[in-house]
Amino acid sequence: MTIRYRCRHCETEIGTLPFDADETIKKLHLFEVGEVDDYIEKDENGHTTVHCICEHCEDSLRQFPDYYALKKWLQ
Repeated sequence: MTIRYRCRHCETEIGTLPFDADETIKKLHLFEVGEVDDYIEKDENGHTTVHCICEHCEDSLRQFPDYYALKKWLQ
């Protein structure tokens, strides 16, 4: 299994890690109940995708903070 990190705005793949995703997520305890579903997605092949933000999109959000109100601001 692998954990993929992908930008939730532009869908750029940031990186991949070969880990047991279930064990890693349980150990991190970073999310409140319900938030995990917003950021972590599992596919039928056992791969886990963590939706985060890339540096380019982070810079854009700093320049245009109104974009935070939009769920998907890149077309």
